[in-house]
Amino acid sequence: MQLGFVTAILPDLTLPEILAFASAEGFECVEVMCWPPGKAERRYAGVTHLDVTTFDAASAEVAREMLNKYNVTISSLGYYPNPLCSDPAEREIYISHIKRVIEASATLGVGRMTTFVGRDHAKSIDENWPLFETVWKPLVELAEERNVRIGIENCPMLFSSDEWPGGKNLAISPEIWYRMFEAIPSHHFGLNFDPSHLVWQQIDYVRALYDFHDRIVHVHAKDDKVIPDRLHKTGILGLGWHLPKLPGLGDVSWGRFFSALTDIDYRGPVCVEVEDRAFEYSLEGRKHALRQSYQYLKQFIG
Repeated sequence: MQLGFVTAILPDLTLPEILAFASAEGFECVEVMCWPPGKAERRYAGVTHLDVTTFDAASAEVAREMLNKYNVTISSLGYYPNPLCSDPAEREIYISHIKRVIEASATLGVGRMTTFVGRDHAKSIDENWPLFETVWKPLVELAEERNVRIGIENCPMLFSSDEWPGGKNLAISPEIWYRMFEAIPSHHFGLNFDPSHLVWQQIDYVRALYDFHDRIVHVHAKDDKVIPDRLHKTGILGLGWHLPKLPGLGDVSWGRFFSALTDIDYRGPVCVEVEDRAFEYSLEGRKHALRQSYQYLKQFIG
């Protein structure tokens, strides 16, 4: 396994600066954010460390030279929009850019892209399903053609009132993953597995690793902490009763998690995803979050 981090937490740094930091701190890889240049639509979004809108062979060569200079690899190209949103025009913008990220991943030789499947949060899972198949079957076909594996993160995207009640990502549970992979059986379509999103849903993240061992494309290392007093007041249908935390500061049993990863012979990247507000007071605070996460997780990755 290779220990890395998601570049979204360092939007104020350029890609060369990020690679220099990663190299100096001992990280082996980074998941590079590839949003279209422009304004962010939500927290941790809108970060462009690699612009794929004009990406070509020459751009890939420049990127490879940077990677070689700092001896850091790219684990995946990341872009996390909602390609099943209710607005067809908005949806098409997201789908078109996902295609660009897939193409750039192939051109650069990364072979992975990470994203959400999306969801119309005001509709049920069954009501979303026809559009899911319509959108994602052609995208997976493109990924197969370009030999790129798509890793779908299992985040419900249910953190704020504008995402309530259904959340903006379908791929939230084993039941839905089975259905997804039955509809699209290609092994170029899998999971960007993040245990933190399963903790608060009371889903056994270790069992899920075993059950979907052949679908793990990429792994996010993020923790989550349930706040009992808040949960008591709001119940599970409320908001704000759990918090994303750095690895080791929440409720994930990382020893059990990495034991399962070794059992299933996972040999890919594990990237720290920092969304812990306690460390967002400055750029140095966010760098400290990455250093602390590295020190904690290194005990599990030799």
